[in-house]
Amino acid sequence: MSVATKTETTGENSESVNWRTLQRVILPSQSQMDTVPLYLDTGSATGVQLPTTGVPGRETKKVRTVSGPSKEVHVEDFLSRFSTSVRSGERVSFGTYFNAFPASYWRRWTTVDDIRLSVTTTGVGSVIVYKSNARGSLQRVDSVHVDGNVTSTFDLSLQPFGDGGWYWFDLVAGSKPLVLDGAEWQSKGDAVTPGTVTLEITTLNKTDFCINNLRLLAENPEALAQVKELILVDQGTQKVADAEGFDEVAAALAGKLRVINQDNLGGSGGFARGMYEAVENGSDYALLMDDDIVVEPESIIRLLTFADLCKTPTIVGGHMFDLYNRTVLHTFGEIVNPYRFQPDLPSGDMTLGHDFLSSNLRQTDWLHRRTDVDYNGWWMCMIPTKVIREIGLSLPVFIKWDDAEYGLRARQHGFPTVSMPGAAVWHVSWIDKDDLVGWQAYFHARNRFIAALLHSPYEYGGKVVRESYAYEVKHLVSMQYATARGRNMALKDLLAGPDHLHDLLPGKLPEIRSMMSGYSDSQFSSDPDSFPAPKMDKPPKRGHGVRAPSPLSLLPWAAKTVVRQLSLPVAESSTTRPQANIAHIDNRWWRLSQYDSAVVSNAEGTGASWYKRDPKELRQLMAESARLHAQLLRDWQKLSAQYKAALADITSFESWEKTFAAHSEKSENQSQ
Repeated sequence: MSVATKTETTGENSESVNWRTLQRVILPSQSQMDTVPLYLDTGSATGVQLPTTGVPGRETKKVRTVSGPSKEVHVEDFLSRFSTSVRSGERVSFGTYFNAFPASYWRRWTTVDDIRLSVTTTGVGSVIVYKSNARGSLQRVDSVHVDGNVTSTFDLSLQPFGDGGWYWFDLVAGSKPLVLDGAEWQSKGDAVTPGTVTLEITTLNKTDFCINNLRLLAENPEALAQVKELILVDQGTQKVADAEGFDEVAAALAGKLRVINQDNLGGSGGFARGMYEAVENGSDYALLMDDDIVVEPESIIRLLTFADLCKTPTIVGGHMFDLYNRTVLHTFGEIVNPYRFQPDLPSGDMTLGHDFLSSNLRQTDWLHRRTDVDYNGWWMCMIPTKVIREIGLSLPVFIKWDDAEYGLRARQHGFPTVSMPGAAVWHVSWIDKDDLVGWQAYFHARNRFIAALLHSPYEYGGKVVRESYAYEVKHLVSMQYATARGRNMALKDLLAGPDHLHDLLPGKLPEIRSMMSGYSDSQFSSDPDSFPAPKMDKPPKRGHGVRAPSPLSLLPWAAKTVVRQLSLPVAESSTTRPQANIAHIDNRWWRLSQYDSAVVSNAEGTGASWYKRDPKELRQLMAESARLHAQLLRDWQKLSAQYKAALADITSFESWEKTFAAHSEKSENQSQ
């Protein structure tokens, strides 16, 4: 085998330097061809053409994108997870999510200064190396002609990547197919012993997902090489250990699997248990993962490699793709807006739900700017146990805001969080869910306020209290009384202080469900014929349906709507039959507020509820909410001091140990 070497910057004797693997080029399995655009790009796009002149500070428009349709992907061209064949006369690019090298992240957060690309090919063709800058502008770096069985190496600097940019390479086949036998991104240095990992999955009655993920991990032993323990915290009534196929997959995991059965303490209770066990067993990292995911196994190796080489202990998380639309990225990174105290995107150019099938990495300029985040979702997040020992475990908040608060808390202690490109899971998307309505509304409201009380830089929490009351009014005029009642319960528990949070973990959800059972807007039927046919006593004015108010008329229109709902009696006919059927996509407060009753579909499409206007309930809930929000605003500084003073205790190992002991089975299932 011959060696073709190209050197861009290092100028060192390549034979005297040891190189360790940072990132391997990987390919999808033959059963996952719908994910090909994330691994291999067959289109002719070469990047976004940007203006070459412009006045700093003024926005300039992109000139155009040089692109063309992707060529047909042939499953037989994928020879293994690391090898593929490029057909004669064709060109493929590895400038993709999983195979481009995120140079700016390595430059900013790790001790790596220079890298090497090593590409082994068989056949005749060319290897062409590219890089981009933070603006998304493509730049050709180098190329080499290959013939036969050749390993081509390119020594590359990370110096130009201060604000963003990637490296990648293309392969061009000659008159015969060119086979990629393997490729790696490497760094100089002796091999180091990787850190050890406790991989923890929290589950609640998702046995099929869990068995599939355990099987996937068992089939990829390299991904588990540094995993000391794989812990499954089972909080459901349908136990994974009783599911078909469990014994087989447990045996395949060769003693690494341990199942812990505990009461339903929510995601925060499950993930806190994973953190706790990682520290107890001496692991260097706790890797937290959701149950309803499909993991790209190579991501585990990449997260660990990156974390081991970070300058300081760093929380390193993976991205989330849509499990049912697998080329769609949920988000490239998230921050907490400090004034609204809501999750937000770090840049106005970024989009939620980016589809790589429609716009690949080279075409999408905002993907080239390094995205610095406040936190990473716990669908896949690796936390150094050094961080856990210093700042404690998760807040005991059941679900919602536990991951965001932990990232903010870690940052206050000097530990950054990185959402790492090229590491990801496919997760059941919540785009088609509405967790702001129903039982989860309690946890959204309470936990957002807890996080704000702990971390808001504003004296009275910025906009958070005012915005919360606006949400309450929208729920109330939408006839979502169960949701509004749950939010008021959240405020009462919040005002009671932090000392009871652990006690609320196992019992709050049943209490909320019991309360909601008394409201028709939270009772679902899967049979559309179970509701009477809708009918309006009067036809809509001039044949028009309900229209959204304009921005100028919004406030007076909303005030008029609230007055109407409080004062006008309910149409008698609407108590026996709904006035309309409302699809979930049309479920907007300004539309629902114009009816006395309506049948409304849920987000999942599995059922519908009958919303019924009740002026007495509306009056009582609105007054209670106004009083609670006023009290919260008045006591904000006192409450903030209480929650900050209690933080170390409620997230401590000692407090969580008591909770685990009270709500866990004494015996735990360890695979043999």
